[in-house]
Amino acid sequence: MQRTWMIGAAVVVVAAVASVGYLQSGDRPIASAVAPAAHAATTGPGNAAAALALTENDHVLGKADAPVTIIEYASLTCPHCADFDHETLPKIKKDWVETGKAKYVFRNFPFDQAALRAAMLAECAGPDKYFNFIDALFGSQLTWARAGDPSAALTRMAKLGGLGEEKVQSCFKDEALANRIVAVRMTAEKELEVNSTPTFFINGKKLVGAQPYEAFEEALTAASKKS
Repeated sequence: MQRTWMIGAAVVVVAAVASVGYLQSGDRPIASAVAPAAHAATTGPGNAAAALALTENDHVLGKADAPVTIIEYASLTCPHCADFDHETLPKIKKDWVETGKAKYVFRNFPFDQAALRAAMLAECAGPDKYFNFIDALFGSQLTWARAGDPSAALTRMAKLGGLGEEKVQSCFKDEALANRIVAVRMTAEKELEVNSTPTFFINGKKLVGAQPYEAFEEALTAASKKS
């Protein structure tokens, strides 16, 4: 059965991710829209391709010249995303990424403040530790995402991962980083019509939900034949 983590009807619309206080003020939903200054209001041919184009900020596993590109949009507080990371992604890595047939790109699509803060910590861990942090965050999701104080729980986890208190607090206060992460979500929402997680794009073709490995194998095989 297809499983997704849907955006709730109560998602708040604001002009931008605001201040440090906003980042530290609980688990309110992330904005579902931003002001034109923060997000281009254009539509039309080519926007989807531009949204899917890889950038220097993307985190990629696999060979750069792999013929198939898998892009995942996920919220770190989404249980179905955690299921995919634990159950299906290892098989995709073994059969497709490690063999050079595909590369995998993880993009954050935070639904709430806890997911945003977790995404920021993974970024602050650095490129060498990024995917290890993502795996650890998904693996311990039930612990930190449901904590009374997610920030404190994330801080403890980050320290175990080698980030000191000063680094963690500096990371939480990095508004530019927060805005960059949210901008990725807004672009996906607007240009790619992503409205649930996990959502995947395999050489541009959309696949929604934490589906079984067989569904990905079929989509990846079809994409490889066309590449």
